[in-house]
Amino acid sequence: MPPTPLSPAMPACSRPPRPRTPRPLARAIRGVLWLAIGLGLAGCATPRDPRKDQEFQSLASITDRPVVRPTRSISSFSDSLMCMDHMLRDAQLPTTLITSKQIPDYSTRVTVATKDMVITALSQMSRLSNAFRFVDYEVDIARQDTVQNLTTILLNNNQMQLQRPALYLSGAISFVDQNVINNRFDTGLSGPRIDMGYSQSRNATIIGLEMHLGDFRTRTLIPGLDSANEVIIGNGGQGVDLAGRIGTYGVQFNVGRDYTQGSGSAVRTLVDLATIELIGKWARVPYWQCLTLEQNHPDFQRQLRDWFDEGSPAVRTQLIARSLVSRGYLAPVAQPLPDNDPALRKALARFQADNGMVVTGVVDFATYERALRHFVGLSADGTLARIGWASTHSEPVQHIAVGPATPDAAVNVVSNNPGAAKYGDPPPARSIDLQIENVLLERTAFEVGEQVFLSATVSRASYLQCFLADATGTVIRLLPNQANTTGWVSANQAIRIPDWMSPNPGFIMDAASPGTEGVACFATDEDSTPRLPEALRGPPLKPIPNYRALERFNEAFATAWGSEGYTGNAVYWQVVPRRALPAAATAPAQPAPRK
Repeated sequence: MPPTPLSPAMPACSRPPRPRTPRPLARAIRGVLWLAIGLGLAGCATPRDPRKDQEFQSLASITDRPVVRPTRSISSFSDSLMCMDHMLRDAQLPTTLITSKQIPDYSTRVTVATKDMVITALSQMSRLSNAFRFVDYEVDIARQDTVQNLTTILLNNNQMQLQRPALYLSGAISFVDQNVINNRFDTGLSGPRIDMGYSQSRNATIIGLEMHLGDFRTRTLIPGLDSANEVIIGNGGQGVDLAGRIGTYGVQFNVGRDYTQGSGSAVRTLVDLATIELIGKWARVPYWQCLTLEQNHPDFQRQLRDWFDEGSPAVRTQLIARSLVSRGYLAPVAQPLPDNDPALRKALARFQADNGMVVTGVVDFATYERALRHFVGLSADGTLARIGWASTHSEPVQHIAVGPATPDAAVNVVSNNPGAAKYGDPPPARSIDLQIENVLLERTAFEVGEQVFLSATVSRASYLQCFLADATGTVIRLLPNQANTTGWVSANQAIRIPDWMSPNPGFIMDAASPGTEGVACFATDEDSTPRLPEALRGPPLKPIPNYRALERFNEAFATAWGSEGYTGNAVYWQVVPRRALPAAATAPAQPAPRK
């Protein structure tokens, strides 16, 4: 039997052949692709019609607007500046002219307006005390502007006079040591289909500022009146990278968070601290009391922000409203006020204006921090604690919270201002502080023809009217006047009567006739002019008919506003005849005999 022919060997596993695209179809696809590319290049070469982008471009002006409200630039020592203002007021320091040199940064790493920060610090230190007036005159030709050029022209033509400063500040940003300490950490993992990575970095930079106080008359620096401080700023960040492949596709993922502490706020903190130290040493006042406030704690605003975030918007509004009631800006109410209540918004605006904030009339963190900052103290362990309030409700509490972990823990809290108003207290009575500001302190007698200088300070923003009565019974209105037509004054800001620092004060007060003279001031929440008698609505600095004593004005305000609707205060002094000059001074000078 013939052998069976072997059949051809078959493969164990075979893959069907991939169907090929017919050549005519492939050529058609390639043609379409080249056509699309050609059309795209032609479109790029042809200018786009801007009219088609009109609707898109119309959003540019809206998009360019900031979405966060501006806030007041402050430092950890802003409250210390206000403390120094009151301290200089209590010391009855006379107004001193001061100026400053440029505060350069030779490292060129902190290019900030340091001199202007010095001017702001001095201004904040003089709101109530009128302690300093800054002489603004630049001698650097490269920095002169229109004001300085006009000043030079007027000085050369004897049409202007500059007063010589008594003091001047000098200094410089002494060093900027970047990345003094630097810590980095990077790690990663790689596999066939996934790559992972983690990175972390942090570093610290030190900025130093040195300032001195000098005597301008001799251009010498006063020994011992110096300040040399430094502050640390840092930045850090961390990030995660993830990459992988799913089939023929790749996926990448990256997330990170970073922070950078700017040099501007750090330099402002150093400037405020240096100004307090130099002025405190020069004025010989216990300035260190202003540097131990709770508000100077580095974590003060961060802790207030944590408490702000803990409460709901309604709780924040009621906390601020109760604080405004305690300060006399808002009348007590039985029911909680909504955010859009006109009385609340008006009280918020007045409170913000009195505290040097950007006036918005709305509840925000800046207002929250300013309204509740005085109800915070230090606990036994050195942490910040709330005094008499909680972040989750607006009712006054007896216990003192230490933080989120123990919101009702009763601890021993120390405050540097134990006499201040407490949260939930009834509003304090408004007060007017009238003082004689002549060089001799506590002076109560003046000679005929001698000028008298006063200052008036109201404890909260009010409308102020002041009247002067001389010994002959003539009474005139000093305020409102042409310079302040409404009489509106801010809280805790001294009003000079007259403004002796102005070249055109509008009026002067001379002791007229022997006898008793006085000035009475009255403060109200609204403009008093429409409610007062017709005789009191006349022009300022003119005799008021039928009114010969200041007590009559007190009666008129009591009739118009009631005994609780206004606040009044008066100051009196004696006028004595002018002393006769010595005979040697009055006798005419004899001509010198000829030789």
